[in-house]
Amino acid sequence: MDNIKFTGIMTALISPVNEDGSIREYELRRLMEWHLSEGFSGFYLCGATGEGTVMQVKDRMRLVEVAKEAVGGRANLVAHVGAIDLKSALALAKHAGEIGLDGISSVPPFFYGYGEKEIGLYYTAISEAAGLPLLMYASPLSGVNITWQMVDRYMDIPGMIGLKWTSYDYFTMHRIKALRGGDINVINGPDETLLCGLTMGADGGIGATYNVMPKVIMQIYNSFRQGDIPAAQQAQFKANRLIEILLKFEVIPSIKEIMRALGYDCGYCTYPLKRLSADELAGLRLALDALDYENQYL
Repeated sequence: MDNIKFTGIMTALISPVNEDGSIREYELRRLMEWHLSEGFSGFYLCGATGEGTVMQVKDRMRLVEVAKEAVGGRANLVAHVGAIDLKSALALAKHAGEIGLDGISSVPPFFYGYGEKEIGLYYTAISEAAGLPLLMYASPLSGVNITWQMVDRYMDIPGMIGLKWTSYDYFTMHRIKALRGGDINVINGPDETLLCGLTMGADGGIGATYNVMPKVIMQIYNSFRQGDIPAAQQAQFKANRLIEILLKFEVIPSIKEIMRALGYDCGYCTYPLKRLSADELAGLRLALDALDYENQYL
């Protein structure tokens, strides 16, 4: 099927950044090498987990350039180019096409409550600018309710291949996956229900918490692909125990703190995103120790 471009497990990669927003290139390369060694099929760059919408355009461009250099064709690279203004989104989309990434993605335009026609014009514009396969990003963070009927109409946009579905509504996700005779690329978004998405037809998963437990996430995916549903279920339950902790302390800053403890100093979240207090850090460490994180999840 022509539209099924991305399958398997892709990290919604965190962005290693300095206080001035510049990229910690050495750490980015090291982090990607780790994930590749665990069997991940690609990377989703500058999405919500990657803090893309609050980064400067020049820094987002540099991050995807370094990622391209680091991967060297060994995995798929999808750049999230969504921005609050179309000019920035177009610049990012054009740049992704020029350096030869594998695809682009974007949340719908937000803030002003755009209608379906305006959203369609936005996706058409960035698709034309990139000349690459395009995935919609159906995320509640955008405030836009993406229906299966909308997706069906947007699939007529040249370059549109499908979407990243970050919703617990798996009835709707399955209806979307059935569109166009199944020739639509649907990637599961919620990490805590990866197995649910796979059983309802998703081609793979993109997730934030994949950053800190690649081995467990691959156990879910590989067990499912092998038809061993009980093993996939147990791996999902195991992942969810860690996810519950990350949600308690907030996911992105917790991931960066875990990375720091593992020897990957990825900096702090882009201000004013949260930074964990000393008490919160202590609580996070105690919770991870109770899970025996380093022995059970790495």
